[in-house]
Amino acid sequence: MCTFRLMEQNERLCLSCGKTLKGRLDKKFCDDNCRNAYNNIQNSDKNNFVRNVNNVLRKNRRILEDLLPTNERTISVLRQKLLEKGYDFNYFTNQLVTQKGTYCFCYEYGYLVKEGEWILLVKRKEGS
Repeated sequence: MCTFRLMEQNERLCLSCGKTLKGRLDKKFCDDNCRNAYNNIQNSDKNNFVRNVNNVLRKNRRILEDLLPTNERTISVLRQKLLEKGYDFNYFTNQLVTQKGTYCFCYEYGYLVKEGEWILLVKRKEGS
């Protein structure tokens, strides 16, 4: 004989594991582990595309940071040097259009394509 437990009208279930909740009426999880597991799933990049784009942006930023000496605000490098380090020119966080041209930024580090194969690397001032 099969027995089914009918869910009472006021019975609430944990959003993570489905166990019956006891206690406060606004309680959503049976314990901290279930709350953490639920929130980790909700906040994870469910989409590999977003994760991959973020990885490319971080890599591009790291390359620009490595090439620009800490005491310098600008430096010119050959495009090939960026490509050799794996820089992907298709990904950047924002652009700034000036009279000199269009700067492409990867967070606070950016570049301006100059004549020929030269690229001007720049770092924004803090707060700008």
